[in-house]
Amino acid sequence: MAPSAAAMEQDFGLRLVLTSASAVAAESVTFPIDMTKTRLQLQGEMGRTQGAKKGAVGMALHIAKDEGIAGLYRGLSPALLRHVFYTSIRIVSYEQIRNHVHTGDDKHNVSVTKKAFIGGASGIIGQLIASPADLVKVRMQSDGRLIKMGQAPRYTGLVDAFAKIVKTEGVGGLWRGVGPNVQRAFLVNMGELACYDAAKQLVIEKGFFGDNIGAHTCASVMSGLSATILSCPADVVKTRMMNQARHDPASATAASSSVCYRNSVDCLVKTIKLEGVGALWKGFFPTWTRLGPWQFVFWVSYEQLRSLTGLSSF
Repeated sequence: MAPSAAAMEQDFGLRLVLTSASAVAAESVTFPIDMTKTRLQLQGEMGRTQGAKKGAVGMALHIAKDEGIAGLYRGLSPALLRHVFYTSIRIVSYEQIRNHVHTGDDKHNVSVTKKAFIGGASGIIGQLIASPADLVKVRMQSDGRLIKMGQAPRYTGLVDAFAKIVKTEGVGGLWRGVGPNVQRAFLVNMGELACYDAAKQLVIEKGFFGDNIGAHTCASVMSGLSATILSCPADVVKTRMMNQARHDPASATAASSSVCYRNSVDCLVKTIKLEGVGALWKGFFPTWTRLGPWQFVFWVSYEQLRSLTGLSSF
């Protein structure tokens, strides 16, 4: 018997709530790694750097020493806000579209190629909506460098950041960097969702694991690696574009650097020209080490919550 419209609506709403709760848990646990990744991506921007370049561990220790443990969590509030929208929309959208295009009785009976494009499209939808919160997170994370230099941070908190950006850059300023952001979201979700779905199905079908934590862990690690390789260049460009405020005398003084990129292509070209192709994978290790634990916490939490509430597995 087919479920009623009311039951389907309740099921849809429940999945949005469960994905949001799982994403908040995963983001809270792994946020210091994201902070480290962001600072690594901004390190040496346009040839400017202070002291010797640092690796992931060195950068994390440097932040903790200069800004305290709280410095590793700068920008957490917009990051949580972003994931409430971004992750819930992309996960539920992916599942809805996948279940709509499958053939036969098995909802997983969709080719990997189709899953990849469904994942990418779902990522675009979620990121378009969540991009302002992502921009505020990057700005607040980079502000720690100003504090170290004895300058006041650009923003005192989440509300202050939104208000100042709208006042100085207009509402459209909240979507600065949306181009590379959407590109990154497409690549991340193409690798993450399609790989998680396919890897989980594969290890279960081969009998390595049942539909349990073992399968979820294996699939999350594989999808994390795939997503990182595909998305890191777009992530570097996104971070640098978002960190750049509109250039006028006031913002140039407050910004963490005087770098000016006309668009994402200009940022890409300048980064390669001045820092080499390898700069596009700056922050690769912390990105991967974050995506693995992030996805482990998220997917295990989400799958367990689905089971407890009577929903079928992803």
